[in-house]
This record gives sequence, structure tokens and C-alpha cells, in this order.
Amino acid sequence: MVHEFTKMVDKNIAQGSFREVLINEDFYVLKIQNESPEVQKVIRDIDSSYIQFHFCLKGNAKFIFSGGHYALEVTEENSLLLYNTQLDLPMNLELNGNSWMVSIIMTIRRFHSLFSKEADYIPFLSEDNKEKKYYAQESVTPAIAVILSQIINYNLHPSIKSLYIKAKVYELIALYFNKSEDADLEQCPFLVDEDNIKRIRQAKEIMIQRMAEPPTLAQLSEEIGLPLKKLKEGFKQVYGEPVFSFLFDYKMDFARKMLESGEYNVNEVGHRIGYSTSSHFIASFKKKYGTTPKKYLMSLQN
Repeated sequence: MVHEFTKMVDKNIAQGSFREVLINEDFYVLKIQNESPEVQKVIRDIDSSYIQFHFCLKGNAKFIFSGGHYALEVTEENSLLLYNTQLDLPMNLELNGNSWMVSIIMTIRRFHSLFSKEADYIPFLSEDNKEKKYYAQESVTPAIAVILSQIINYNLHPSIKSLYIKAKVYELIALYFNKSEDADLEQCPFLVDEDNIKRIRQAKEIMIQRMAEPPTLAQLSEEIGLPLKKLKEGFKQVYGEPVFSFLFDYKMDFARKMLESGEYNVNEVGHRIGYSTSSHFIASFKKKYGTTPKKYLMSLQN
């Protein structure tokens, strides 16, 4: 069964909500939360003068195009970028039960102004590509996940709501396009080798699965069958940061989600991700987010 939403602004609905935050006349944010077990449909006109960023924080969703002839799925902790100056791309979204989505809709003119001095850094902003269509699906990094959670959970005075969201969106876009200078497939022979990529991804999964007691780099290198130097260089090229920096970010994001669930105390969360004492966990959490786990939870409750 599919339920359909009409366009609404900052309105709660049964078992969910659809909120539109207008930042400027050419820039707005949609926060869509479906807490029901059923699929809910969101339809909204968006013309070809806009670029769209869609982030799935929880669950999954499907974007339908051309009257149902084509669809793109966005799963949990993944994103979809839509850009087409030749064709309107209205939102026709089917959001699965127990799913959350944050969408940033901005005019192409506004978006170009953000990168006016660095247009060549963004592939589809170059002179050769700026009139072409561009679709991209990428995973959500832990740093972006934090910003999305802040956009969903903020509780501020209405007079500063727009300013806060605007700042968070600019921060999010900056991180979205923060690609490692080394991660250029055309210039990096390592990344062209599919077997290398497969081993690096295996290394990431091993670190995630055993994050409480991760292997050393030497042990990881031996386990995936890749020389230590290639492991270090390749991991940074694929994921943008060294192995243990990635693991730290992942553990802190995992801890943040455990705390937000309300099912675990600080000691339990710290132990789950490999900290022998709560004080060490608290110090690491504060290093990452600038606040303690307890104060972070209090900010969400307030």
C-alpha cells in the first residue's frame, strides 16, 4: 500500500513528517521521515534549473523517472546527485517504511556561485560538461552522516533556523566534494586494478567487522594479500584517509547512532566499539564531535 503526500511546509503527519525549510528563494531543504511500516510517496515539482542532492540516512528509497519507466534506488547511508540542464527532474519518491531522507534542492546558478573560482575541480562544472546531465550515487561518509543527523534533529529558535540549516548544508556540500587529490582513477594506476580495489574493500570490511579488536596493519596486509605499502597507499586513495583514521571516524559514527537509539548507556557503547574504559571513550567522542556523549544526547532531547 502506498500513501501519497502533497506539498507541505513544516508539517507533521501520522507516523512521519515532511518538512521543507526555505533557505533562500533559490535554495531549500526537504526533511522526510517515514516512521510507518508502509511505503509513502512524495511528489514535488523540480525543474531543470535546479541541482538535487538526496541523502538516505535510514532505510531505503526509490526515485522514479519518465512516468515509471526508469528508477534509481538509494539505500541507507548512500546518496544520489541529480543534475540535468536539459530536462526537468520532478521528485517522484517512494520512501520505504521506517526510512529517513534529507534532500537539498538548489538552483544551478546558486551552486555555480559556490565554486566560481574552482569550477574545474567539479567535473560537471567544466565548460565541456556544464550543459550535460550528471547523475552520481555515492556512500555517505561518517562526517556527512553527522551533519545529516544534525539537520534532522536540530531544535532551534525559528529566527535562526534558516541560518543554521544554511551553514550545515554548505558544510555538507564542501565535504561531499572533498575528494582526495590522489584518488584520480585516470592518474592512479593502483585504482585501475580491480583486484587491488577488491582487496582494499575487503580490508575496510575486516576493520569494520572487528572494530573492537582490529588487526594491526601488518596483520591486515597479510590477511588481504597486499603488501603493506600498497595497503596504506591504496586505502587512502580509495577512502580518502589512512586505515585507522577511517576506523576512528567509523567507530565514532557507530557510537553516535547507538547513543541516539536510546537503548545503550555510555559504558555499553564504549565497550561495544573497543574502549576498555568509559573515560577513554568519552575523550575520543569529544575529540571527534567537540562534546561529550552525555551532552550530545542532552542536545538532542532539548
